[in-house]
Amino acid sequence: MLLTAETVLTGRELLRPGWIEISNGLVDAVGDGTRARSPDRDLGAVTVVPGFVDVHVHGGGGTNFSAAVRSDTATAVDFHRRHGTTTLIASLVTAAPDDLLHQVTELAADVSEGLIHGIHLEGPWLSTLRCGAHEPALMRDPDPAEINRVLAAAAGAVRMITIAPERDGALAAIDRIVDAGVVAAVGHTEATYEQTRAAIAAGATVGTHLFNAMRPINTREPGPVIALLEDPRVTVELITDGVHVDPALYRHVSRSAGPDRVSLITDAISAAGMTDGTYRLGPLDVDVLDGVARVAGTQIIAGSTATMDHQFRFAVQNSGLPRDEALLAGVRQASINPARALGLPAQGLVPGAGADLVVLDADLAVTGVLHRGAWVVAV
Repeated sequence: MLLTAETVLTGRELLRPGWIEISNGLVDAVGDGTRARSPDRDLGAVTVVPGFVDVHVHGGGGTNFSAAVRSDTATAVDFHRRHGTTTLIASLVTAAPDDLLHQVTELAADVSEGLIHGIHLEGPWLSTLRCGAHEPALMRDPDPAEINRVLAAAAGAVRMITIAPERDGALAAIDRIVDAGVVAAVGHTEATYEQTRAAIAAGATVGTHLFNAMRPINTREPGPVIALLEDPRVTVELITDGVHVDPALYRHVSRSAGPDRVSLITDAISAAGMTDGTYRLGPLDVDVLDGVARVAGTQIIAGSTATMDHQFRFAVQNSGLPRDEALLAGVRQASINPARALGLPAQGLVPGAGADLVVLDADLAVTGVLHRGAWVVAV
């Protein structure tokens, strides 16, 4: 299949006009200008970008990954895929030991079958002071035996584990996590600057939703935010839904960290794509009003109701960069960087990569999604 479009962003360069040749679910070739043969489909005055990669998402379309039910997982995956997320890591919130083991075991089967691309454990080894939308009574210090049981049950399916570095045993846990080939992330933490630096030295390479559920910056105690931002080995997540971080903060982090160290995430819960109402996130009730999710009866933000196309659009529109530069940066943040940070297969519209792409109109709204060479949303 040969596709042509007015603008194609490969993840490395911008082609105008551009073309993509696809065969057997993979990208065969890509280039600019025109091809000798007529395209199978001329997409016209659109922008084509690589499929989005969401490495921090709890659910969507009315279902949660923590339910660990295949039909629920499939519903959430399909919902997000129709918004351009072609690679998805299922995130789990803090749970009791037996529940966590069950969730990981069930989702590992979904990974092996290709429904999802991995599991992210956001908890239970987090700070009760920065619990966010997690049940503090279930949070605990990282126990080596429990970590080993979880990793064994996952059989390689766990891609990332978020941990608070100040918890007893956290540094040894990070060392064990990294030795298992899993990415260690710092988040939901009251850690000091020095404790965060120690976690990075132990092997942590991701900052989980920077600023949110994290000790704030103080003039005499920089805390985890500065430690994560200043280390070139660390990729920082940002929830660019217009609720979690201000546009000015997004611009500041993008400039500070540079083009290759910011990953856009949704942190979406089951309420994504649904109406306002009451939902569940793990054991907690969540109220959604005007699209903003909060732990029931509180003002604590509980994930988001966003999708990756929204995050990408926010980033482009609020980058402060010329349009083409903003598009190039947005593609790196929404596709290339998160995949690289978690060691996922190469992303982008480059030869040999999976034929995953998103077609966007002039307003950056999704008009088409191709997943492994098949149209999920047909143009």
